Amino acid sequence: MSLKTMNVHYPTTPHPVTFSTPSVFLAGSIEMGKAIDWQQEVINQLTNAQWNGVVLNPRRPDWDSSWEQKIENPQFRGQVEWELEGLEKATLIVFYFAPNTYSPITMLELGLHAPNKKCVVCCPEGFWRKGNIDIVCAKYGVPQVHAIEELTKAILGLR
Repeated sequence: MSLKTMNVHYPTTPHPVTFSTPSVFLAGSIEMGKAIDWQQEVINQLTNAQWNGVVLNPRRPDWDSSWEQKIENPQFRGQVEWELEGLEKATLIVFYFAPNTYSPITMLELGLHAPNKKCVVCCPEGFWRKGNIDIVCAKYGVPQVHAIEELTKAILGLR
């Protein structure tokens, strides 16, 4: 019996040219103080299921909200470039739009990647632009689920 392993990559972890196992990018609400740490919930569920893959998690414990959000800022630029590369390379992108958040970057990312059809979205009631998310998903055939646990099930279905 082979032991299954999961690797979690955070910003500043360089991406390999390709992944040798399925990979998932956890795109979604990170607004500190408003959004739950849903990414850790998914990681815990995948760990319990002994999923063999790579998780790309943009939520970083060392994020500094005082960083200027300008292209000239190397920390900020590094974060954004890490995310863009991870979104492009991931086998699957799961999106979670937390109620009572705005998540403009997540909406941008969905707009960029919905046409690629490698996405699954969870957008519960209470997200301020749920109607927009529903319409984008309908237009591009992006499946929607109702709970974080269902996002995990979609990841577990990767081969």
